[in-house]
Amino acid sequence: MKKLAAPLIMLAIFETVAITLWLALDNIFYLFNFTYIGICIALGLFLYSVHFRYARLVVQLGVGLYMLLYLGFIDGENMQIEGFWFYLFSGVFEAATIHYAVAKIFGPLIFGRGWCGYACWTAMILDLLPFKQPSAPRKRIGWIRYVTFAVSLIFVAALFLLQIPNTAGIIFWAFIIGNILYYVFGIILAIAFKDNRAFCKYLCPVTVFLKPMSYFSLMRIKCNDEKCVSCGKCRKVCPMNVDMTDNSRKRANGTECILCLKCVDSCPQKALKL
Repeated sequence: MKKLAAPLIMLAIFETVAITLWLALDNIFYLFNFTYIGICIALGLFLYSVHFRYARLVVQLGVGLYMLLYLGFIDGENMQIEGFWFYLFSGVFEAATIHYAVAKIFGPLIFGRGWCGYACWTAMILDLLPFKQPSAPRKRIGWIRYVTFAVSLIFVAALFLLQIPNTAGIIFWAFIIGNILYYVFGIILAIAFKDNRAFCKYLCPVTVFLKPMSYFSLMRIKCNDEKCVSCGKCRKVCPMNVDMTDNSRKRANGTECILCLKCVDSCPQKALKL
């Protein structure tokens, strides 16, 4: 029953969101959408509890491919940050605006950067690269993400201010081109820094939303100081360079934790837990 507790709690959270949005917006799509995502995450958590090696990859593929291929290419929704700005400026609370509200603005108050670890379709591909453990300290170039964030905002704002025709079509093509650029730059950065998550650390504009809310996240990796022997293995395997031995919210790179649980698995003293 202990192995089912976390999956069932996560499924209940997403099912609550699914039913609420279905009834509030009178659109059964949201019931299907968030129920499906909740099932994927619950399945991944259960697989992790029974020590299935590729549990997180199952969730990444299940959610990431659904959002990229079905919602993006088939349904024509831009789920990138440009899509969020587009619907926000259009005054429409659906599609990307709901996605961002749940996964990237208010959701991180509960599960922090869990989106990055389990659902991001960009990271889904980058995590398959061979540089799973950072080989060097973080670079001081995280400010670039704020530039890409501003560029995305200015781009969409310009479409509205200049009254460019066929903005919906432009936003769809922005989704396609944006994804290609994300993958290209993500792979280049991973190879250059020998770090699969270099794109997430330095270039991804979505992290501008994720970081402040993640500071207050309810779901956090905690360290039992009495068991910890300061071996440093958790810091070595962490793809985001988080210092998990510090329980304070001001720990190094604390808002970067993607809840991948590699630190928990690597701890020889079982001093870390979620």
